[in-house]
Amino acid sequence: MTPPRPFLIDLEDAPSPAEAPAVPDDLPQPRAMEAAAALASARPSGLARLSATVLTAFAGFVASVLLWDFVTGLMARNTLLGAVALALTGAAALVLLALAGREALAYARLGRLDDLRTRAAAARGGELPEARAASASVAALYRGRAEMRWPLARLAEQEPGIMDPDAVIDLTERELMAPLDAAARAEIEAAARRVALATALIPLALADVATALWANLRMVRRLAAIYGGRAGTFGSLRLLRRVFTHLLATGALALTDDLIGSVAGGGLVSKLSRRFGEGMVNAALTARVGVAAMEVCRPMPFAALPGPRVTNLVRRALTGVFESG
Repeated sequence: MTPPRPFLIDLEDAPSPAEAPAVPDDLPQPRAMEAAAALASARPSGLARLSATVLTAFAGFVASVLLWDFVTGLMARNTLLGAVALALTGAAALVLLALAGREALAYARLGRLDDLRTRAAAARGGELPEARAASASVAALYRGRAEMRWPLARLAEQEPGIMDPDAVIDLTERELMAPLDAAARAEIEAAARRVALATALIPLALADVATALWANLRMVRRLAAIYGGRAGTFGSLRLLRRVFTHLLATGALALTDDLIGSVAGGGLVSKLSRRFGEGMVNAALTARVGVAAMEVCRPMPFAALPGPRVTNLVRRALTGVFESG
């Protein structure tokens, strides 16, 4: 049998890279996401914080005095009604204390995720007992969750036979983080789709900003819950502000190559209305916020498993939403 002979392809007539069409300069701008990021990451001045503290304390003092006068006056007129008012006041105080305690626990859970991520990163290249301890701490975080029983069982079955610290951390990440990463990706895609549709369909200027801010806050809160943080209201706001501050500081909310590739490939933006184009850009930025939130909430840094790509997330999120025709 005669072996195949080499052949040449003449590329003299092939177009050069210089002849490729340039990326359009009039790409839609993510105004809704930029405004939402500015609102979420805005840090009040010292005078504003002091004013808010003083006014809050004054309002609380006035409300307490008025409530006290109301209860004591009611008891002086009618003992039974006064007792009912006193009981309701005590119940309201207990509810406020419970809410404050829940927020404190939410802050503690978010701090625990940061501690676990630091320990897992430090265990690489260290001693085997440190790696096993870090793995056990991450496993303990998910021990009470029904959907994690099978990954925890697989980890407990395989880990005793591994004597390399890095392999122990890698196994823990592959077994425990893989199903959580899949759930987090689905949540990011849903949020990106929601923001894209809101931007494209809501004509009001501030309504799309509010929707984008709400969608990102809900996404960050659910990502924290997926990874074991279960942030409260104020914890979610703090987490969202932390994510946006990081993205703004690193310039990650700008239209860079991966985002341009997500929304401008094949001239798709030119086939859509301006609002649809803005919706796609806002969706891409929402996906980027979600990726940053994953890195903040995840109790282990990405190492054994690949990190999510914004382009892939946006492509899956917008499949069937904006058809190119």
